Amino acid sequence: MFIDVFKNNGKDYLRLAESLRVLNEKGAKVARKTVVKNIGPLEKFDDGQPEYLERLRRSFKAGIPLILELQPYCTKVQPREKYTFTFEEGSPECFGNAKLFSHVLLERILEELGLRDFFGSYKGFTKIQFDLYGHAKLQIFGRLLAPASKIASTRQNDDYYEPILTEFNPYNAYDTLDFIAKHEGKIIRRMNTNLVKKARRRPEIIYYDVTNFYFEIERPDDDKIGEDGESVVKGFRKFGVCKEERRLPIVQMGLFMDDSGIPIAIESFPGNTLDHLTMRDALKKNIDGASFSRFILIGDRGICIYPNLLHLLGTGNGYIVAKSILKSTADERSWVYSPDGYVHEGENFKYKSRIVSKEAKDEQGLTHRINEKVVVYWSEKFAKRQMAENKSFLEFVQKLIESPSNFRVTKTQAKSLRRFMGKNVVNVKTGEVFDSHELLALLDLDKIRQYKENMGYYQLVSSELDMDPKEIIDKYHGLSQIEDQFKVMKSALDTRPVFVRSEGHIRAHLLICLIALTMMRVIQKRIVDSGLQPTAEDKHVHWTAGISAERVQEALNRWQVEKLPGDYYRFLNVENPDLKLILDAFGIEIPYKMYRRGDLKSIKTNTKIFLGFDG
Repeated sequence: MFIDVFKNNGKDYLRLAESLRVLNEKGAKVARKTVVKNIGPLEKFDDGQPEYLERLRRSFKAGIPLILELQPYCTKVQPREKYTFTFEEGSPECFGNAKLFSHVLLERILEELGLRDFFGSYKGFTKIQFDLYGHAKLQIFGRLLAPASKIASTRQNDDYYEPILTEFNPYNAYDTLDFIAKHEGKIIRRMNTNLVKKARRRPEIIYYDVTNFYFEIERPDDDKIGEDGESVVKGFRKFGVCKEERRLPIVQMGLFMDDSGIPIAIESFPGNTLDHLTMRDALKKNIDGASFSRFILIGDRGICIYPNLLHLLGTGNGYIVAKSILKSTADERSWVYSPDGYVHEGENFKYKSRIVSKEAKDEQGLTHRINEKVVVYWSEKFAKRQMAENKSFLEFVQKLIESPSNFRVTKTQAKSLRRFMGKNVVNVKTGEVFDSHELLALLDLDKIRQYKENMGYYQLVSSELDMDPKEIIDKYHGLSQIEDQFKVMKSALDTRPVFVRSEGHIRAHLLICLIALTMMRVIQKRIVDSGLQPTAEDKHVHWTAGISAERVQEALNRWQVEKLPGDYYRFLNVENPDLKLILDAFGIEIPYKMYRRGDLKSIKTNTKIFLGFDG
């Protein structure tokens, strides 16, 4: 039984409740809350001291409730154990030696994702003699808790309350990468199978986006002749359009994510692969064969080519993708900028839509006629953001137009103007400084006008002809969640720069980061589902319910245990607010007492990862 708080006419009331597991209409066990006793309004009992509710709950669990009428409902209180410890001078026990305990939660997540059984069963088909799963755990836990090199992650073994490996060669870390790379697709499918089965993943929306990771090397990988002497094996680390504007070789990575913010799959490509060329291969390998019902894929302008969209339609799915207005036809742009047909929501937002019929070619070059809904909207907020981002450039262009004699144009500034030059311009003068009079004559002022006119407008195309245009816009805005995933990978998980070299090890490194990211999102989503944290009104903003990946990482590193004489253990930092939030979200109770080894093991075995699942 537990003390619950509920609202009645805006007031907080207390009641005694208990949670029972019952079968729902689908035959699955779910938690049901039953009221045992209504206690009364909280303000009637609150003594005005800090954290009254928390103190009330603790007193009830201890069998000495602050509200006397709850005494009959307390379980019989056992005599409290008293602890006496003797430390001898010169003994190492005189010094504290805190060890991480958070890996017990992380191990349970890996188990529920099916990876313990996967590594165990597949190792049996090999001649591997070392602890393969143990090495994989060290790499995954290390990436989530304290990102480091592969060897350094293995040497974190002794940082845990129970060392994950009993004996090891740290260089088996690279053998583990070989195994992970070889079974990359199977690992992703095993995780998805378990998320469908245990977390009941049924994505109606799947997001896709592409990012890249750089390598601090001087030269890209060379292309090589294959073993057959004819085929070409392309290098993996190549120069491309780096998202972080670094002139370094990169690898492209496409990420699929479901509508609850949990990753589905990744796919890696050579760094010079264009974004739109990544999607079909990634779909075929990771999504087409998955046990998902019909979904709508949402993506940015980079993937908006019709062979991609026709592939989605051909597999019975749909799409909502952004489409460049500036690259649209003159007739399409005329419709966008025409004031006719817009629905205005105040002075800050307007939108309109239409259904168009068009011919498009698939990846085999066959022509299909399709209908799609085109939605355009203008947002003052978006326009102001674009103006702010381009302020210095637009001011520079205006000065150049008004008085080209007053200043000189550098080579860098001239490059930024090339997109506005007339089509008849093939080359411009090279050198450090450009003559501004000469440059002005090359500018296409109509292109500059179109660029400024386009600010604040956005265009979407969708297969969902019956969907309300506002709903299409809202679903598209959810794509910001996948951008947050990339930020987590590049910050908390420290995915780049990448230091492994071979294509297989690079793929394994990125998959390890995906597993760590999935575990992070399972924890964050459990906090959201627990209702212990307030959520933002805008579901696409602060979707982590106010606890960032960095805060989760820091809290997990605080969850430590210390060994005392007599084989006793005590926990440290469990009153840390973020750590307590995580523990409460997973229903992990840490009573005030000393612990034996068996008590510590029971914490792991009693931890449930997915709500409503008894696995």
